[in-house]
Amino acid sequence: MAGAGAEAQAQVQVQVQVQCPVCALELPASHINAHLDGCLQGAGPEPSCKKPRLAGAGPTGSPGPAALSGDSLAQKLEGKPLADKLRPGSLGEYVGQDQVVGKDTLLRSLLESREVPSLILWGPPGCGKTTLAHIIANNSKKNGIRFVTLSATSAKTTDVRVVIDQAQNEKRLFKRKTILFIDEIHRFNKAQQDTFLPHVECGTVTLIGATTENPSFQVNSALLSRCRVIVLEKISVEAMKAILMRAVRSLGIQVLRQDEQDTDTATGSDSNSSESPVCIEEKALHTLAYLCDGDARTGLNGLQLAVQARLTAGKSSHQNSMRMYPADTVLITEEHVKEGLQRSHILYDRAGEEHYNCISALHKSMRGSDENASLYWLARMLEGGEDPLYVARRLVRFASEDIGLADPLALPQAVAAYQGCHFIGMPECEVLLAQCVVYFARAPKSIEIYGAYSKVKECLRSHQGPLPPVPLHLRNAPTRLMKDLGYGKGYKYNPMYKEPVNQDYLPEELKGIDFFKERRK
Repeated sequence: MAGAGAEAQAQVQVQVQVQCPVCALELPASHINAHLDGCLQGAGPEPSCKKPRLAGAGPTGSPGPAALSGDSLAQKLEGKPLADKLRPGSLGEYVGQDQVVGKDTLLRSLLESREVPSLILWGPPGCGKTTLAHIIANNSKKNGIRFVTLSATSAKTTDVRVVIDQAQNEKRLFKRKTILFIDEIHRFNKAQQDTFLPHVECGTVTLIGATTENPSFQVNSALLSRCRVIVLEKISVEAMKAILMRAVRSLGIQVLRQDEQDTDTATGSDSNSSESPVCIEEKALHTLAYLCDGDARTGLNGLQLAVQARLTAGKSSHQNSMRMYPADTVLITEEHVKEGLQRSHILYDRAGEEHYNCISALHKSMRGSDENASLYWLARMLEGGEDPLYVARRLVRFASEDIGLADPLALPQAVAAYQGCHFIGMPECEVLLAQCVVYFARAPKSIEIYGAYSKVKECLRSHQGPLPPVPLHLRNAPTRLMKDLGYGKGYKYNPMYKEPVNQDYLPEELKGIDFFKERRK
């Protein structure tokens, strides 16, 4: 009896802790009803002992422009990156991706309702995947839906199981839905992704995954079939300008139009009177919008670095400027923005989809004899950090596959380029690859060898039964026994005949086959 009592007590202890669906506080199950009444009626602030949520679960919204007012500019720039501080909290503040979440789109209507489907958000860095997830989190909280965030870069399978267990309890006790956001979901291996399958299938959790990699290759096909794939594009230059303009207004920085002669007519002048006026040239914002290559995070962080650097450097008289500013003005020019960004942001992932996209573009440009496009895609790869030996190996293949006997010098050219890249490396070898690429683009093309060899392989694969033996007259006969067995008998040594020798070289079963039939036509 004592043992049974202990088991019952352990069972109670297992079920004792329940999480409040409103404030996320864990407390005994017997107290949950009374606690819920207080939470739902807004009785007092949330307890200070509130348990931290997993990896930032359930964000309460991101500060908009108004949230940054009241502090000095230096204080506004401290702490978190500007891209995180200015993260939109609603679809109304979300800029870009109108083709996905614009007015009257299906996804927007779903996100504004309680019916959020399982999604895979696929797009390049800084295009708004995580921001869109934060907006969904804010809408979910308003609709009484639990939202949990995990990052596949740090979370383990045990973390996922904890969230799923909590989601099952929420669904069973309170009929409350759970949305699980997995950032960088492609970092989970196939076994880890399989953990989600039954729970997404039965509706225990709604899965939202964000990835920069092609989900066709990086996400389990069974899981992918249960999610809608939302493709986000790089942010356009015009949308980037709007994002940057919103940022400078939030910071209280004045924007100087190109046709302005003084600061009296500058826009966005919300800066505190106790501080020196901070101004940024409109041209600098436009330059930043172009240089960040559709990456809003890069653009905002570049702006933050430029402003912080100028504030640290102090006031400037700008003697080289044609315009006259007050002596205490801190001016941010195009040069300062470029310095903050360091260089044009080139989107290229040596291990991801962009790697294969660019080499495919290079191959097809050379095949199409477009020397300008060929040189562009080569530079795009090399400047993005591609291994020159990888490009050189592909050129060796191209020399035989697409040029072949139309220009027999193409193959030695490619091999020489590969050896040169191996000997001298980057950046000196880039001109070797450029020479080879342009040569191939201008060279005549022929796939005769490639096509014929492909037909031979198909012939071998489609053959049924044992492969035909080598004809006896073609066999080598190094021993007396082999000669006695007829090896090499009847073979005619061609150099000893002045006229062409009528002799079969294919097995009897393949007599009359022509792998070069298309060429002879």
